[in-house]
Amino acid sequence: MQPPAFSGKRVLVMGLGLFGGGVGVTRFLCRHNAQVTVTDLRPPAELAESLAALDDLDVTFHLGRHHQHDFSPAATDLVVVNPAVKPNSKFLALAQSQHLTLTTETNIFFQHCLAPIIAITGSNGKSTTTAMTTAVLRAADNHRGARPYRRVFMGGNIGQQNLLEHLDEITHHDLVVLELSSFQLHHLATIKRSPHVAVVTNISPNHLDWHTTMDAYIQAKQNILIHQTPADWTLLYAHDNQLRDWPPLTPAQTRFYDPADAHQLTLQVPGQHNRANAAAALAVGSIFGVPNHDAHQALAQFTGLEHRLEFVAEINHVRYYNDSIATTPESTAAAIDALDLPKTLIMGGYDKNISFAPLAQTIVENPSVQTVILIGAVTDTLLAEINHAKTQANRPSPTCLQAHSLQHAVQLANQHAQPQTAVALSPACASYDMFKNFQDRGNQFKTLVKALQSQNG
Repeated sequence: MQPPAFSGKRVLVMGLGLFGGGVGVTRFLCRHNAQVTVTDLRPPAELAESLAALDDLDVTFHLGRHHQHDFSPAATDLVVVNPAVKPNSKFLALAQSQHLTLTTETNIFFQHCLAPIIAITGSNGKSTTTAMTTAVLRAADNHRGARPYRRVFMGGNIGQQNLLEHLDEITHHDLVVLELSSFQLHHLATIKRSPHVAVVTNISPNHLDWHTTMDAYIQAKQNILIHQTPADWTLLYAHDNQLRDWPPLTPAQTRFYDPADAHQLTLQVPGQHNRANAAAALAVGSIFGVPNHDAHQALAQFTGLEHRLEFVAEINHVRYYNDSIATTPESTAAAIDALDLPKTLIMGGYDKNISFAPLAQTIVENPSVQTVILIGAVTDTLLAEINHAKTQANRPSPTCLQAHSLQHAVQLANQHAQPQTAVALSPACASYDMFKNFQDRGNQFKTLVKALQSQNG
């Protein structure tokens, strides 16, 4: 394909990010001869990893604060906004008042990708569904004559590779599977584009610190389907009441998928929620003609993703699981249901302004939850909700403990967990109060558990 017309344009990348959220688009823009300035509120010392990835490029950096002049037509033709930048940013308002064009990495990809896009979103399960869908679509490699596509690329919010780096090689003979967050979908509305296949796994309160209201969050999610065409597809989870009213929002062909669609599968990943994820992947595979045998075999071989109920170790007959991706109450509730052992939960983190009352009730009403160890900024809130639920249910359990660090939490778990039980880091919260991101939190947990395993021989 011809390279996008960024040559000579003065482009301001707003938000580099601690782990390279703006690195991929900066490299892409430089490769296409744009004049790039990167601005970030964080100082250089906090951005060292991301800056190192751009060492070889001719980029201007304005770090530690934003400069008003950068958000003016005198300095900038185009602003590329990192999805983490909140909509109420005064600098976004300044750019809009100056009539500057705003875009995002995701929008650039949608505008210039030649391949059909399968996009997956939801409050929970979207990463696993994205990976399962990619596995199903790639499963028919031995049946190239029977399928209408050549290669399958996976990217987006799942973070495994930046597909802008591959945009020039992706053709209309390929398929692209993207995981999209509500932040990315919020901005997608500005270019009035939706994917060829839209998959929505579920909707529950999330990121209300960013979207402010549940209605705004839902509206962002709905951008995945409102600009589809009658030749497109929308796949919705059948057991989410919030999604029952969504079909009229899209002109696309709509189908509801059900965990029962995957009832014959033997899965290596536990839980009914993963059976629902597999059903979504099967539905996408059927649209693109993947033979059932190949799709079933791919899902049977799927071992899960890192930080998603990931088995870490067994110590003194106690199984330790890393579920750091569980950044919502609903995902922690799914982990409780999926692990069929008596369990100790390590929970807590950054406050996203989400109610923990339903999760507290689930914890108290589930006798398999024996101990809850609380960490992070929401410790007091979670403790109050669990104690209230215990009073309402007139139950003394679970035992609630408070830890001042993740290391302390693992130590407490080791002291209290009994043989033939499980310990799960399943926080129900974002990580930003104590960690760089959920991967950092999960990796630290695994390091602590491995150290504990070494101490125990």
